Amino acid sequence: MSYVAPGTPLREGLERILRGRTGALVVLGHDRIVESISTGGFALDVGFSATRLRELAKMDGAVILDKEATRIMRAAVHLMPDPTIDTDEAGTRHRTADRVARQTGLPVISVSQSMRTIALYVDAQRRVLEATGEILSRANQALATLERYKLRLDEVSGALSALEIEDLVTVRDVAAVAQRLEMVTRIAREIEDYVLELGVDGRLLSLQLEELVTGVDVERELVVRDYAPLGGPVLAKARSPQDLLGELGRLSAFDLVDIAAVARALELGNGEHLDAALSPRGFRLLAKVPRLPGAVVERLVEHFGTLQKLLAATISDLQAVDGVGELRARSVREGLSRLAESSILERYV
Repeated sequence: MSYVAPGTPLREGLERILRGRTGALVVLGHDRIVESISTGGFALDVGFSATRLRELAKMDGAVILDKEATRIMRAAVHLMPDPTIDTDEAGTRHRTADRVARQTGLPVISVSQSMRTIALYVDAQRRVLEATGEILSRANQALATLERYKLRLDEVSGALSALEIEDLVTVRDVAAVAQRLEMVTRIAREIEDYVLELGVDGRLLSLQLEELVTGVDVERELVVRDYAPLGGPVLAKARSPQDLLGELGRLSAFDLVDIAAVARALELGNGEHLDAALSPRGFRLLAKVPRLPGAVVERLVEHFGTLQKLLAATISDLQAVDGVGELRARSVREGLSRLAESSILERYV
């Protein structure tokens, strides 16, 4: 998609073809398979330019580029893909584009003269390239939705921090945060597709997206590391945070709104256990302590086991952990105290 994004030379050439009210068939790649289904035309092997593509498209036949769309390899080529390849396309140009994409595995672009559309075929998928204004409109709607979901995520995440301090966390609280994190992640991925489609016109959108989702991926992993089952007689081998996040990512949109389904995906229980108590290990809050290396966080959690024991630890207790000297112990102690105070104030004031 990046090769045909607005602002790229290839997209400019395709737009010129549309404005000239002609059609075109363009193959992005030149290999033995493409050569075997190509007849006629002539070899060029010249540098790509939008004007050259526009002029070559005036002739009958396909234009074959290299994979990077930096050179024009052949023009006026008659493509003869395997006619037994199944396709739902009706027009000759689109049917050929679909079959060539399926047979070669290369992207193929079809510009429709009558419909005035640009269609990109990749394997068995077809994507119509829309005008920048239409994509921006949908992208801005998605961004507004993301802002609302991010605001709600910040609320439930802050509430979870306060509950962790008070040792009042339940499965429902953790599942609610994981649910919002997954929703924000999915909306962000959708906007990333818009950014890719917009090319140079998506730079501002990309900056806004980055500002909204910075830290979300880290937060998703920390939540799972804080509450994922460690294993035992019932669960012989604990699953990694990535495995559990993968299960969460595979939930359908319908299941994702179900807190019980989210809890099951994270192996925290089912609908009957939503009010069961949980104890965090402390990864989330320790990650918020300034200048605390990840290796030290790991050792602190391994040594104390739970956040409550960490909160109750004295400076001497903290110094017993490998790599934690007096200065770092004081920093951890003061950092956790400030986080505890601010979390409680945000919840009740």
